Amino acid sequence: MEINDIRIRKVLQDGRLRAVVSLTIDNSVAVHDIKLVQGDDRMFVAMPSRRDEAGMFRDIIHPINPEARSMLESSILRAYDDYMGSEQLRH
Repeated sequence: MEINDIRIRKVLQDGRLRAVVSLTIDNSVAVHDIKLVQGDDRMFVAMPSRRDEAGMFRDIIHPINPEARSMLESSILRAYDDYMGSEQLRH
């Protein structure tokens, strides 16, 4: 699996939600509405989800093994750090 593009769509400063991200995998699949959330100990990635009939949130798409999750999360966090660094240089 190769991540070809990561776009930081929206950056937020209030609350725990820090950014909304889109990415492209293998130049074939786009995934939108990935959330970057500030947890108590670290920033983490929340995959797109929706609420089911019972009121529970279910991921629409998600990695199926720890290696894929780690690769996605580290790539998204790196892109966010790069984006925030470039934004600070502009101001």
